[in-house]
Amino acid sequence: MKNIETLTQEAIALLKNLIETPSFSSEEEQTAALIEKWFVVNEIPFERENNNIWAYNLHFDKSKPTLLLNSHHDTVRPNQAYTKDPFKAIVEDGKLYGLGSNDAGGCLVSLLATFVHFYASENLPYNIVIVASAEEESSGKKGLNSVLKSLPELECAIVGEPTLMQLAIAEKGLLVLDVKIKGTPSHAAHQNDDNAIYKTIPVMEWFKNYNYEKVSEQLGPVKMTVTQINAGKQHNVVPSECDLVVDIRVNDCYTNQEILQTVKENVAAEVTPRSMNLSASSIPATHGLVQAGIALGRTTYGSPTLSDQSVLSCKSLKLGPGDTLRSHSADEFIYLNEIEEGIQLYIKILGDFLKQ
Repeated sequence: MKNIETLTQEAIALLKNLIETPSFSSEEEQTAALIEKWFVVNEIPFERENNNIWAYNLHFDKSKPTLLLNSHHDTVRPNQAYTKDPFKAIVEDGKLYGLGSNDAGGCLVSLLATFVHFYASENLPYNIVIVASAEEESSGKKGLNSVLKSLPELECAIVGEPTLMQLAIAEKGLLVLDVKIKGTPSHAAHQNDDNAIYKTIPVMEWFKNYNYEKVSEQLGPVKMTVTQINAGKQHNVVPSECDLVVDIRVNDCYTNQEILQTVKENVAAEVTPRSMNLSASSIPATHGLVQAGIALGRTTYGSPTLSDQSVLSCKSLKLGPGDTLRSHSADEFIYLNEIEEGIQLYIKILGDFLKQ
């Protein structure tokens, strides 16, 4: 078995290669090849579907429950505020700069190192499967959700996202709605009591003012925000319809279906969800994974940001090195000591959990 120091250095080297290999969502072929090479070098069999790569521990036993380790290797596109080359792995003052370094390359390589550490362990109470997933940033159809059918039933999961190695035990879901308010088109000079734009006002007021009763201890209330509005093309024509886009961040007290039903019952409009599968997720504070982290001084919180947790139906914990505030920022970076600490804590938390 490789020692942790060797695994850490190999993980950092892999991260540098990942940074210098463009991997925008749905264009991750080259980084997938790098991850395949990692498994080959470590003599670990793996499977691949599209740009998702996964592998099982050596002594996989169908009679045992399965724990998932997951993080993604796709990135967003770099913004125009970058002052450094986003595709060059630059180390300065203990920071490793580059696109995807923090979100979520540091998490991914730390989990890969953790998986290698446990890969050949015998008599584990859980199977371990690791998935390096694609299309997380775009919630694409060929991401983690597409390979779940090929995996055994999952009892629990650690999803690698930058949390400063604190325990995100709940995560808000996302429901995006297209809302269409219809009216009667007419010339602006004529009286029209069925103006679609005017009819939109009470709809927007409802989204602004409605409060769902159930407030999550970790995630707070459901939050609804009108983010786009579109109507009309000419100054002298009353349009036949007005379109809204509504972003709803769903807590773990409601399903997306329940939220959708409430909206439909309260607004005079056509309501169409873009997706129903980006659900809120959580893991009990009493779960062994969480308790193992708490025993090491980790704190728990609820995360407002979306991750691949949203497509999992099992109990899941979001945990990883790096800081979510750096994600999608200019000159993205992760501290090298965050990766070192991340690997040590992943191994310690998982090891203590597997001993319970």
